[in-house]
Amino acid sequence: MEMGSRVPLWIIALLAALCLVVLGWTTFGFTMPFEHETGQAVLDSYFVGYDEAAVFHMQTLLDQNETASRILRAMYFGPELIFPALLTALLFLIFLRLGPIETWRGRQAPRLLGRITYILPFIYGFADYAENISSLVAFSDSASASFAAYLLPWMTKLKFASLAVCAILIVRGAVLRQVRED
Repeated sequence: MEMGSRVPLWIIALLAALCLVVLGWTTFGFTMPFEHETGQAVLDSYFVGYDEAAVFHMQTLLDQNETASRILRAMYFGPELIFPALLTALLFLIFLRLGPIETWRGRQAPRLLGRITYILPFIYGFADYAENISSLVAFSDSASASFAAYLLPWMTKLKFASLAVCAILIVRGAVLRQVRED
C-alpha cells in the first residue's frame, strides 16, 4: 500500500455522516426513551465498563419492565445492526487513507506490525457485534443467559479498547502526516 491511499475523501465523509445519523437514531430513538422508561442508561453506553452485577441488575430491570425490554430489543435489531459495520468501514478506510503504519512512525516499523494495525477496525466490529449478541442472549430466557452475562462486560471492554487504539493511531497518523507535508 502506498502512502495516502486513493480512497476519496468524500467516501470517508459520507461514511462519517452515516455513522452520525445512525448514532443519532440510536440515541434519540432508543437510548433516551430507554433512560426515560427505566431511569437507567443502556449498558452499551458505559464507556468505563461494568461488571456482571450490572448485567444482573439490568436483567432484573428488564424482567420487570416489558416496555424497556422491547425498546432494547428493537435497538439491537435496528440501528445496532448497521452501526458497527459502518464504523468498522470508516475506521478501515481512514487507516487506508493515512497510509501504512511504517510511514506513521517516522521510521521503518516491522512489516507485520503495519499489517496487523489494519485488523484493529475489524476487532472493533467483531467486539461490537459480539456485545450486541451477548446482550440479546443475556437479557432473554435462554439457557446460555448466564454465560452471555459473563461475556458481555468483556466484549464491551474489548470494543472500547479497540476503538480507543484506533482513534489514537488515527490522530497520531494525521498529525505525523501533516507535519511531513509542512
